[in-house]
Amino acid sequence: MPNRSQSKDALACLRAELAAEQSTTAEGTTRGAWLAFMRFGRMRFHAAPQADSDGLLFQYGTYVSSGRPMFTVDLTRQLNVSDDSEYDRYVQVRCELRYTPALDLDALGSFDSWFFYDTDTDLDGWFAAMEERLGPLLDRRPAGIDLFEDPV
Repeated sequence: MPNRSQSKDALACLRAELAAEQSTTAEGTTRGAWLAFMRFGRMRFHAAPQADSDGLLFQYGTYVSSGRPMFTVDLTRQLNVSDDSEYDRYVQVRCELRYTPALDLDALGSFDSWFFYDTDTDLDGWFAAMEERLGPLLDRRPAGIDLFEDPV
């Protein structure tokens, strides 16, 4: 697997891609985060040789996580982390964009879609379909953006 990064470096890779967008005109917008996530999504990582070991998740909806409802777009990379244990372990590296509730966002409802490497799904086609869903938000500035890694 030449030119594949270690899964332990995934959060740093996403952080670097998002930082690179801060010097462009898309700074601080959903478009900037999306462009960073697409570059991050094209990177390959060392993962177990099984169909669900490296996946991308695009999801949005209105959720309550810190006291008040926020419309949230969650851009996630899920990776199988190989270690010396006999059990599979997964981590999710996430870019969470939060927006103040608005009627146009409520009208979007909720949505989720997975892409997994090493399947017959076309990555560029998946990105195009997700960007179409994200269209109403591309030029909007989120109220907050957080990057983090969670065990699954």
